[in-house]
Amino acid sequence: MKKNDVIDLEITALTSEGSGIGRADGMAVFVPFTAVGDVIECRILKVLKSYAYGKIERIITPSRDRIENDCPVFGKCGGCVYRHISYQAELAAKERIVRDAFERIGGLSPEFLPICGSERVDGYRNKLQMPLAKTGDGEIVSGFFSERSHRVVPVEHCRLQPERFSEIVAFIKEQLKTLKISVYNEQDNRGVMRHIFLRCGHYSGEVCAVLVAKRKIPEMTKLAAALTNRFPEITGVVLNVNPDRTNVILGEREVLLSGKAAISDTMCGVKVEISPKSFYQVNTPAAENLYRQAAEFAEPQGKTVLDLYCGTGTIGLSMANAAKKIIGAEIVPEAVENAKRNARNSGFENAEFICADASDAAEELAEKGLAPDVIMLDPPRKGCDDKTLSACIKMRPERIVMISCNPATAARDCKFLSENGYAVERVRSFDLFPRTRHVETVVLLSGEEI
Repeated sequence: MKKNDVIDLEITALTSEGSGIGRADGMAVFVPFTAVGDVIECRILKVLKSYAYGKIERIITPSRDRIENDCPVFGKCGGCVYRHISYQAELAAKERIVRDAFERIGGLSPEFLPICGSERVDGYRNKLQMPLAKTGDGEIVSGFFSERSHRVVPVEHCRLQPERFSEIVAFIKEQLKTLKISVYNEQDNRGVMRHIFLRCGHYSGEVCAVLVAKRKIPEMTKLAAALTNRFPEITGVVLNVNPDRTNVILGEREVLLSGKAAISDTMCGVKVEISPKSFYQVNTPAAENLYRQAAEFAEPQGKTVLDLYCGTGTIGLSMANAAKKIIGAEIVPEAVENAKRNARNSGFENAEFICADASDAAEELAEKGLAPDVIMLDPPRKGCDDKTLSACIKMRPERIVMISCNPATAARDCKFLSENGYAVERVRSFDLFPRTRHVETVVLLSGEEI
């Protein structure tokens, strides 16, 4: 097999990134945007020692899972990977990815509960981050970065976003032209406006518009006034100043241009406040299902719950009515303040929150002899470090409940815990991000063996 060969290939499985897998000449061939059961003509793009990459040249026999793609930029914007297969096929693929991770990476054999899908597969996101760019003829465009690049693919309407977001983005671009606000160009580090960042409350309908710019200019205040006049649901406009030549979206400095910086919403019946930098699940109804499962695994009634990587406190506070005490730890100061206000606004006197890295907080609490009955873990994609996990083991909780957005790191971390006295009992997948490669997982670990 060599580059530019065209071969017949049957797709028999999907990777965790959403690409199809076929086999030819004893090698695995990875082909994006294929479906299990597809028979294709595949053009080989790259050949390595034991595997190769290819692309669809022609579909000879389509899979039964195939459906018509309904997005003009599918395969270009670096977002969705499953718009070409049925939602049931997508759920089956994600369920299989989670099972494979725990069995192959973790060497674990827990009970796998059925995956919980999302009520909506389109328009479910409560958060939008869009970079801005200028075309060769000077037209302002917004969209998403192409896969593994910083080339902006123009997107007028992303099907994963609510229609209102598209209207707000279009209005901002019009105002940029009217107010003569330049668009940032990362090649020469010139221009002002970099990104549009929107957040909305699923139940409240409140919207916060964050304008990410290289610097503050007087026209930003005029833009904020125009936004709130045109869209009454926008309760706040924030300028985020990012002067650095970086691919990090948000800068350190924030300036409130209009209204309030945080939006209010409800999660699992708890009133929550979310500031621009705070972590908050983007699919609220699906996240509520996930948190209910986490609470069912935790059995928090009358117990002390330590919530690490707590964000705005939503997971812990969803259990506060039943628990004896909730202790949350989070490294983002704005999120900790949100969490404290969320507890006060809901009348919870049994919840406290500390601003610290999860590993430092866990180690400090372990040294102080804290003995939580339950530890909740909701780490970022890279998972937990050994320091955090070791501190959790030292505190010897009855149960550890892990929520993870990365099955591979979840399996790795659960293997570590299983080697240190915790039995991995049950695993359930949740689809919070339909049509994308991402899948959430909730895991119950029991410390009965300690």
